[in-house]
Amino acid sequence: METVEINSVSLKRPRPEDDVASADEIKRQKIVEKSKAGNDSGQSIETITEQPEDMKSEIIPNEESEEQEEEELEGSDEDGDPESFADMMKHGLTESDVGITKFVSSHKGFSGILKERYSDFVVHEIGKDGRVSHLDDFSVPVDDEVNFEDPSEETFTVLSDEDKQRLEELQLFKNKETNVAIEVIEDTKEKRTIIHQAVKSLFPGLETKTEDRDGKKYIIAYHAAGKKALANPRKHSWPKSRGSYCHFVLYKENKDTMDAINVLSKFLRVKPNIFSYMGTKDKRAITVQEIAVLRITAQRLAHLNKCLMNFKLGNFSYKNHPLKLGELQGNHFTVVLRNITGTDDQIEQAMHSLREIGFINYYGMQRFGTTAVPTYQIGRAILQNNWHEVMDLILKPRPGAEKGYLVKCREEWAKTKDPAAALKKLPVKSYQSYVWNNMVSKRIEEYGLRAVPGDLILKGATAVHIEEDDVDNYTIHDVVMPLPGFDVIYPKHKIGEAYKEMLVADNLDINNMRHKIRDYSLSGAYRKIIIRPQNVNWEVVAYDDPKIPLFTTDLDKLEGKPLPVLPTDGKFRALKMEFSLPPSTYATMAIREVLKMDTSIKNQTQLNTTWLR
Repeated sequence: METVEINSVSLKRPRPEDDVASADEIKRQKIVEKSKAGNDSGQSIETITEQPEDMKSEIIPNEESEEQEEEELEGSDEDGDPESFADMMKHGLTESDVGITKFVSSHKGFSGILKERYSDFVVHEIGKDGRVSHLDDFSVPVDDEVNFEDPSEETFTVLSDEDKQRLEELQLFKNKETNVAIEVIEDTKEKRTIIHQAVKSLFPGLETKTEDRDGKKYIIAYHAAGKKALANPRKHSWPKSRGSYCHFVLYKENKDTMDAINVLSKFLRVKPNIFSYMGTKDKRAITVQEIAVLRITAQRLAHLNKCLMNFKLGNFSYKNHPLKLGELQGNHFTVVLRNITGTDDQIEQAMHSLREIGFINYYGMQRFGTTAVPTYQIGRAILQNNWHEVMDLILKPRPGAEKGYLVKCREEWAKTKDPAAALKKLPVKSYQSYVWNNMVSKRIEEYGLRAVPGDLILKGATAVHIEEDDVDNYTIHDVVMPLPGFDVIYPKHKIGEAYKEMLVADNLDINNMRHKIRDYSLSGAYRKIIIRPQNVNWEVVAYDDPKIPLFTTDLDKLEGKPLPVLPTDGKFRALKMEFSLPPSTYATMAIREVLKMDTSIKNQTQLNTTWLR
């Protein structure tokens, strides 16, 4: 029986003796709490007090540095033992801890189970040309030129496991041998050619030659161009008319993008850095995205479909360029919320609101980590130059804080003893996200869902204030708010002062966000406060068996699997919803707006066990 992924946090705060809050934190909290005092805008805006994370949503930031930072947090979601999970349940963050306290819709919330099965959450990448990536073709493109690197099917089986092990060790310089000799048992030209092809195709950086030894023929494998050849596969055998990069669609289940790349590179025996992509994708999901790889043939990639579980590669093409982080337009989500309790009217109101109004563009919980030491606290201490606190937060063992980014930081320190390199493993920008969440909650509480004088809008890449005589030309969907930094301006109303007060409480100067360590200088950015999803569709379905899929995936369609016949009057109801989001937005926050419920792992687990009794 599959259950909700255990990757989240509790509703309880740490005991006083475990709490890492300082006097600055207490002072800041008093300022933030002012945002809960009331709403004079006349809007019906709800405030929640306990909203921890239970699931990971899709996050594709616009900048490469931000993407890599998210990647660190995404990778921290690993299965833990019951004891460490209990620690996280006891000491984890809630949504209100990071400023997520408002809703924009007026419908009554209802419950539902998200990601009861990882196949209930499907993500399709939207490329820079606006096309949604789909896996719908396994065929391999044919070149006009005959290429020595395009091996026959026999190439993949001609080498023994022992041969492959020795060749891999030679390729990676793991032994003192300068070459590996492979005896040709059936000495024919055709057989020798296949072995030559197998070595060169499967082990980039190795060359081969034929030698006679004691009356026997051997294929001798050796290094041709030193260690550089490993990361830069051979050029001389690649047809000039073919683009240097093989682009393909990667379909994966229950695996994050970097893990998938590492698996592919291991099977291809190449370095992971020859792969490129536009964004990292969720682990607990089915995801479909475009990948590019330098000088690896479509035939070699297609062969992996016979070897790998939970991966499929297809839609191959050759192009002259790699992919770059942030190039995508967004992601299209297909989500199933199982065992929903809402009435048809509640669901209709919720989904119409999502389509017409949207949701608050909060940074989701995975931005801040899921342990007893939130990432924003470490980021704040770095900005304060409070290195003693930074080291204390990182190195002092705390319940539930022994995984993810902290482990990566400690591993880097142990390996290099370079504090700068170790600190680069920490997501300092999380503090900006923390401030932004709190300020957008206060902005919505103060002024509701309308544009007001003093708000900021973007004209091109430039932020300008809305003037009194121009306010009717804008809506809440035009309004942006800044992440604090040295290259942004702030609203001209109460919220501008609230930014300053919050940073003062944290011993930071809003007018001096440059840091003496360049990597920690924050230029700031602008972010829309309300996101309206595109291509919103939904359907309520009935079902009896919680283990059956409720829609067909790309792979199902390729393999001709029919959708199970669902009962018209089943024991359970599910909400199937589809929507597209731009980069740097969180699907979790869109779903939160629909349910208007506590989405913590604790609550989700209770829903799951109650349902399955």
